[in-house]
Amino acid sequence: MIFSNISLAIVLVSGIIMANICLASSLSNRTLQYLTPTNAARAEVSLPPLVWNKTLAAFARSYAKKRAVDCKLQHSESPIYGENIAMSPGSITPVKAVDFWVSEKLNYDYGSNTCKDSCGHYTQIIWKATKSVGCAREKCQNEGTFITCNYYPPGNVVGEKPY
Repeated sequence: MIFSNISLAIVLVSGIIMANICLASSLSNRTLQYLTPTNAARAEVSLPPLVWNKTLAAFARSYAKKRAVDCKLQHSESPIYGENIAMSPGSITPVKAVDFWVSEKLNYDYGSNTCKDSCGHYTQIIWKATKSVGCAREKCQNEGTFITCNYYPPGNVVGEKPY
């Protein structure tokens, strides 16, 4: 009986690994550039990974195209999605944008649930209730780069801890 339980566990773990390999192979390299550092930050605080959401990515793409005209660091003001944005006067990669947001971890104090300076980008990434993300990157007319990621459900609920 013990052998069969171990065998079953091996089969289940193998299935999970294969499903993750198939999922990763179906995602583009650009998508993984957003997901990998995002999910690494979530793993650091024992949260499950976010999944890529095509609806969120389409919303992000539409908004990034709008911002490509002026490259203003301005939020979309979506009432249903959380959002992180980044702008660079030159080129910025998805990894660098997410790393920038995650670097705000240094400003966040879990015990008091407060920020010393800005930490809202970080807390959105690690928000426990958030399950999915979609992002986009556009080159601006002024040669800058605008990146936006949208999250669902949104985080940063006042008075609540992110995890």
